Amino acid sequence: MKMICTRDQSDVYYVYYTYNRVFLEDVMQRKLTITLDEDVYEGLHKVIGRRKISQFIEALVRPHVTITELEAGYAAMAADEEREAAALVWSEALIGDNTHETR
Repeated sequence: MKMICTRDQSDVYYVYYTYNRVFLEDVMQRKLTITLDEDVYEGLHKVIGRRKISQFIEALVRPHVTITELEAGYAAMAADEEREAAALVWSEALIGDNTHETR
C-alpha cells in the first residue's frame, strides 16, 4: 500500500491510498479518503497519534451507521415477555377503535 499526502493552498490535507482492501481475521476493511481542515488533521495526530486515527474515527462513526446494534436492541425487547404482552394488549385495543370509523 502506498500513501500520498498532499496539501493545497487552503491548508487542507488530502490523503490518497493506492490500495483499498485489507483482509484481517476474515473481516474486510476498506480504505476511505477524507478531507480535513489542517487544525483537525494536526489535532488528530497530536491527540490520537499516528496509526490510531482510523480506529478512533471508526469507534465514533460505528454507532451511527451500523444496524446490528439496533437489531440486538429489538431482539432484547422481543425477549421481554411482559413488555410484549403489554404491547399486544395495546395493539388489540387499537383494532377495537377502528370498528366504529366511517369509511
